[in-house]
Amino acid sequence: MKIRMLQGHNQPPEAAHINVVIDVIRAFTVAHHAFLRGAQGIIPAATVDEALELKRLNPNFILAGEIKGLLIPGFELDNSPARLQEFDLQGKLLIQKTTNGVTAALNALNAEHVLVTGFSNARTTAEIIKDRWLRDEETTINIIASHPSGDDDLACAEYIADLLQRSDCVTPEATIQRIRASEAAKKFYDNGQPEFLEEDLSLCTQEVPSDFVMKVNIRNGMPLIEKVKAGSIHAHVR
Repeated sequence: MKIRMLQGHNQPPEAAHINVVIDVIRAFTVAHHAFLRGAQGIIPAATVDEALELKRLNPNFILAGEIKGLLIPGFELDNSPARLQEFDLQGKLLIQKTTNGVTAALNALNAEHVLVTGFSNARTTAEIIKDRWLRDEETTINIIASHPSGDDDLACAEYIADLLQRSDCVTPEATIQRIRASEAAKKFYDNGQPEFLEEDLSLCTQEVPSDFVMKVNIRNGMPLIEKVKAGSIHAHVR
């Protein structure tokens, strides 16, 4: 197994068997909780205009995302995993547009398997990769911390790499501490920015056991993030 650690969202990574794209605060924590609440799938949109056009063509889809962390005009949901809990998502499709995670995922489609995760599903993601996709020592994995400079995504990336390598050097407690101490987390402690909920940070740093990964597949020429359970994940990206 060859693991490459990358940081940032604008450049396609070097080709690999597996790309794991991380956005802890908050895009793929939102995605994880959306699937836990019964969402059918999530369409990552490259631009706000693309997201709004998809909504126009599919009025039942739910728009979710942020610009500078804030609700996008015309969207039903922002990028808050806490506010997400108020919505009935059973069987629904979401359209997601975010600054870092979605952009990084769309730039990382050049792999046999493309997965997205936050910290909440990091252990499950690593365990399923080990169980299903590590064929031999030549398997290459890119672990992409989508925030260009944030220690939150980098801490999670190092945690996943440690789990894959079974080195037991990076603890979940240390990872949580780094996420909570990161620059991206500061606004969630700021009473002067009430739109950023401290509850979000709690959800972003809580491991939630599940039996699925969030995998980007191409459906009808369009990327779609799907909940794929451990026993049914052999399909290729394309």
